[in-house]
This record gives sequence, C-alpha cells and structure tokens, in this order.
Amino acid sequence: MNNRPIRDTYLPYGRQWIDDEDIDSVVNVLKGDYLTTGPFVSDFEREIANYVGAKYAVTFSNGTAALHGACFAAGIGEGDEVITTPLTFAASANCVLYQGGQPVFADIDEKTYNIDPKEIERKITKKTKAIIPVHFTGEPASMDEIHDIVKKHNLIIIEDAAHALGATYKQKKIGSNSDMTMFSFHPVKHITSGEGGIITTNNKEYYDKLLQFRSHGITRDSGKMFENHGPWYYEMHFLGYNYRMTDIQAALASSQLKKLDKFLDLRKKYVSMYNEAFKKISAITIPYQNEDSNSSWHLYVIRLHLEQLTGNRKDIFNALVQENIGVNVHYIPVYFLPYYQGLGYQQGLCPNAEKLYEEVLTLPLFPAMTESDVLDVINAVYKVITRYSS
Repeated sequence: MNNRPIRDTYLPYGRQWIDDEDIDSVVNVLKGDYLTTGPFVSDFEREIANYVGAKYAVTFSNGTAALHGACFAAGIGEGDEVITTPLTFAASANCVLYQGGQPVFADIDEKTYNIDPKEIERKITKKTKAIIPVHFTGEPASMDEIHDIVKKHNLIIIEDAAHALGATYKQKKIGSNSDMTMFSFHPVKHITSGEGGIITTNNKEYYDKLLQFRSHGITRDSGKMFENHGPWYYEMHFLGYNYRMTDIQAALASSQLKKLDKFLDLRKKYVSMYNEAFKKISAITIPYQNEDSNSSWHLYVIRLHLEQLTGNRKDIFNALVQENIGVNVHYIPVYFLPYYQGLGYQQGLCPNAEKLYEEVLTLPLFPAMTESDVLDVINAVYKVITRYSS
C-alpha cells in the first residue's frame, strides 16, 4: 500500500491572489495624501455599485461591521426577531444581537443547503422584523419566494452575500434587488481588501444611515445639523462606530475587482473538473446547481454518504489532511456554539442543517490553484474514499 502523500506541500482550502498590479495600487496610496477614508474608498464604492447594478454602496472595515450597519439602518432593536439560517458563519446572527434583536434560525433546504422559504414562513411571528438569507457557497437562495414572503409580511431583507460576489439570480446580479446586501472582502473571498465589507442598496435613507453609522454617528452635512458653528463643526446624532474602510484597503479591492471575472471563470473551471470526477463516486453528493441561478462558487462542498463508508467524517477529514489537502467544514450550526447555547438555543432546532453538518467537507477552491492542484485534490479524494469504502 502506498503511504506517501498525494502532495509534498500543503494546499489550503482558500487563498488570495495578489499580483504586482495590486501591490502597485497599494504603494500608490502609501505615497499619496490619504491613508484612511479618502477618494479611493469613494471610487471603489461606485465601482461595486455599478458592478452589481445598485444605486449606492457603503464600505465598512469588514463584512461583520457591514452587517451590523445594515441591521442598524433597518431599525432592528430590542424585541425584534430576525430570521436567518444556522448554516453560516456566526456574523450572520451576531449582527442581530449587536442591535438587541433575537436571531431566529430556520432550517435549510436539503438540496440547495440554503435557507428554506417554507421554514422562514413557519418561523414568522408578530415580532419578526427582517430576514437575512445567506447565499451559501455562492449559490443564490430562493429569492423570489423570499421576496414574496417579505411583501406579504412587510419585512426587510438583508442579503448576506459574503460568498456571492458575481453570482446571478434569474439574470440579475446578487446585490441589486433587496433592501440591503452585504459582500465580504476577506482574503478567502472572491476579491480581497485584506479585511473589508460593503453594503449595496437602492434606498437613499438606508444609504445615509449607513454612511453616518460607520463613522461614530457623526455628520458634517450642514443640512442635517441642529446648529452650525463654522467650517470645523460636526454633530453626533446617534451612537455609531468606527467601521470605516481605509484607502489602502479600497485601492487593493479596486485593483482586485478588475480581475473578478477572471477569478470567477477559474473557479467555474475547477468546479467542472471536480464535478466530472466526483459524480462517479456513489459515496459523494456533488453541489446542487440551480438552472435559474449562476453560482459564484466561493466554496466547493461535498456531502458524504457515511452509510457507504467505514469511517466517519472526521476520519475522512484527517485522512485528506494527511494527503496535504487543506479541507475544512462549513459550517458548525450557529446555535451549536457555546455562547448561543448560553442564550437558551438548543440542538434539534434545524434537523436538516444538523444532519448536513455531520456529512460535509469543503475542498480547496481558489483562483490561484492550478489544474495540477485540482487533480491532486481529486486523486486524494479517490484514494481516501477507496480506503474507507465498505
């Protein structure tokens, strides 16, 4: 039996692509007059708004801060309930807690792994204020059905599109059609600013609130002031935060945005290679692809049929790591986390999400991979699954 790893070096599940153009864009800022929030931030906001087809965009220091800003702009407060999926990073629910609201978890669709509109409807109460659907892995959620629910109950939609920059739903880019949409620019995302996030919206009132919220609740707009002592004067109207993006970050993100379509094409190419290889393995379910949408493929998640395998998911995970393949698991259901358990959430809330959690693995997928890297992942999966096949 060959015990030598498939790879000699470790392949992470995600990694940024930085080239000389990106580096030059940052150096250009460092040589200029503005390092914090300046003209590069405004330029990048316009570029993102134009790319997704929204009227406005407001940058933040990270995606979590952007979600917090969206919850503030939506007026979420004490006693309000906000429905979201448990199959996400904690930020999708934490942003509700920051505002004093209560996250309510609705189960996922077993096919798409996205929040199930029927479960959303079932969880709505008189206290429900908003819905935060998450486009898990970059596959858009069932937005037509969610929009119908929102209209019926007069709710607000904040799309968590951290995974979905460049994704489309019924020929429209994600980020153009809901009250607010958040994108993340963490290094493993489609483009990066190091850390960073943005909210897109078509609503001028939300736009103004977001701008003020990210800067301590302060305004220098004389039209909004109660008084005006002179050119130096500003007023703080509510308790905001210092959530501003810097020009350094914005310059990097703007340079990255020019390469986004190339990045998306590479992701789709590697996904096609994975799908072709793994559809032949009965112990694996490959990701679902909706004909009405175009995923941006942030993550490639396989589902293991453990009844066909002699090992559990942890065994498969560890075996792939031994092959120097950087697998991961997305996600631990949010209400499994000790803090949420301490708030009174109990396991059993969302059976579909909990079962999926026990059976999924995230394989490496990022533009800086090569076809050889992809083949290494495929060969490692074949090797490990063969070893554990019953």
